[in-house]
Amino acid sequence: MGGGGFTMPEQDHSEALDRFVLELTGKEVPRICFLPTASGDPREHVTRFHERFGDWPCEPSILSLFHLGRDRIDPIAHILSQDALYIGGGSMRNMLAIWREHGIDEAMRTAWHRGVVLAGLSAGAMCWFEGGVSMSGGQPEVVNGIGLLPGSLTVHLDGEAERMPVYTHAVGTGALPRGYAAEDGAALVFRGTELAECVASRLGARVLRVEPDGVGGTVNRTQPIRALRGAAGAASPEPLTESHGVSELRALRAGRHRWD
Repeated sequence: MGGGGFTMPEQDHSEALDRFVLELTGKEVPRICFLPTASGDPREHVTRFHERFGDWPCEPSILSLFHLGRDRIDPIAHILSQDALYIGGGSMRNMLAIWREHGIDEAMRTAWHRGVVLAGLSAGAMCWFEGGVSMSGGQPEVVNGIGLLPGSLTVHLDGEAERMPVYTHAVGTGALPRGYAAEDGAALVFRGTELAECVASRLGARVLRVEPDGVGGTVNRTQPIRALRGAAGAASPEPLTESHGVSELRALRAGRHRWD
């Protein structure tokens, strides 16, 4: 997703995207693990994760790559035992460097092939693509992802306007492949490598399809988007139960799932 979820409560008070991650697993009590690597494993994000998911029908856990000596956990085994992996935002470049050191990038690829739901916001969304526009160095710049998905993604379309000109220039000149730009509260759902739908946790959130125009610029088209139950500005959500959302998402359960 372009932004939102439990780590950005000041911008997205809706729980809809976080609820949707659990629904995508198709499990009554899914195991979900949060990796806050991109932001340095801040205590605040860990606390917010437990506050959001702790009372829902799931088994939440944290994987801190900065505290493996303390936690005595096998990160690869833990990743592969999950039903959903939720990746936080922050520095995409730093996160992927740490992932490579621990073999997490390949573990994510294995998890994806096994049908584990891969979810994330900001850096945790762009990382699945061939590349995106990161603020890791202070200014927006092109950074490579791990390439599970073809194409590219930029995030915070409505919150960090300086990213979009860099992104459209990169797509227009071929420095990045065609892709998408997502606002906070908007998310893309992939089945395998194909976009299944775009969803939103607030009314009016957008996803743009960005393609080169052949003369160094881009053509940007707004994607159809579905507001989730409980989206900000919509009706109140239903209570989350163990069977909540499973039947209506049955079509998404076949094959490999990703959610950005």
